[in-house]
Amino acid sequence: MTDLGTQRAAAGRHAYLAAAAAFAVCMVGTTLPTPLYGLYQEQIGFSELMVTVVFAVYAFGVIGVLLLVGNVSDAVGRRPVLLCGLAAAAVSAGCFLAEQGLPLLFLGRLLSGLSAGLFTGTATAYVLELAAPDNRARAGFVATAANMGGLGCGTLLAGVLAQYAPGPLVLPFVVHLVLLAASFALVWSLPETVPDAQPLLRARPRRPSLPPEVRGVFLPAGIATFAGFSLLGVFTSVTPAFLGQDLGVHNHAVVGLIVCTAFLASTLGQLLVPRLGTARAVPLGCLVLILGLALLSASLAWTTLPPLLLAAVVGGAGQGMGLRGAVGEVAAAAPADQRGGVLSALFVVAYFGISIPVIGVGVLTAPLGLAHAGLVFAAGMAVLATASGAYLLRRTATRAG
Repeated sequence: MTDLGTQRAAAGRHAYLAAAAAFAVCMVGTTLPTPLYGLYQEQIGFSELMVTVVFAVYAFGVIGVLLLVGNVSDAVGRRPVLLCGLAAAAVSAGCFLAEQGLPLLFLGRLLSGLSAGLFTGTATAYVLELAAPDNRARAGFVATAANMGGLGCGTLLAGVLAQYAPGPLVLPFVVHLVLLAASFALVWSLPETVPDAQPLLRARPRRPSLPPEVRGVFLPAGIATFAGFSLLGVFTSVTPAFLGQDLGVHNHAVVGLIVCTAFLASTLGQLLVPRLGTARAVPLGCLVLILGLALLSASLAWTTLPPLLLAAVVGGAGQGMGLRGAVGEVAAAAPADQRGGVLSALFVVAYFGISIPVIGVGVLTAPLGLAHAGLVFAAGMAVLATASGAYLLRRTATRAG
């Protein structure tokens, strides 16, 4: 019995790590094009505004999935949803490989968003459910690390391959297809964790909901999440152009590394939240985020690289603290039977943050220039972060009193 229990525990550890690996591989594909946008601009010929629109299409794909089928895995099971997500990611990679102009870029980004939307909530739940009970806390961090780490590694992988290997617009997506095939086999081999799962065709979507008891904390948490994801959105879509056009940095690997740093810093920022507590993590995260925005503004205003590097580290850490704190506060306030819908609603706000402000920067780039458009963005996000942090600090003080 002891040997059998040991074997099952080992299988559980292996299972949740395998699910996390597939999660990371899926998220790699969502940021794979980031260091390559300059090459696409040279090949196809489109404006900086179009770069931000192409990027934002991904976020709209995620939003659509979260709104329409965000909780479908609760009914049909985790594995079918994740397998569909991997299939969508593979078709997305195929679109980039067959790219002949903007239409396929748009379709590739949309499918990438669909894959991320299918994975974000489902894979997080799957990793937690596959872990042994004594590994649940560690599994929560593993799921977060797979999400943000995968996003960061996508930019780094594409940047290194584009800089030092042949076929810069081909090889990154071929490598991703190989990783997706391996991930498909992994997920196929894993056990289902949803009892009495229905057939996929019988699934009925449930839209995210926001019960009254959540609204007091949801607004400031949503604002903080919006501002934090906006910073990541700008780093992912605009930083490559700023590095190339204003700072003269044309090394794709360096571009990928700088963007990767912001995502990895977000993961590290989330590690601080258990020590801080979720109630303090959001306002402190907002404060750190404002500092990151100030560093970004300094880099844009003075056209210098060191503040941009610091902005990636500091801003990413603030985003991570704010995100994990916001998720914790919203989840604690939500009724148990509506928690999934409430968290889906929070991620809808997050992905609006990663799309709308980025398009705004693209619109302002033509009349103001990229640097000044970025300064307007930084100022706006700093105002939102300040408002959210101040409200939550006042709310915490009122509770304590």
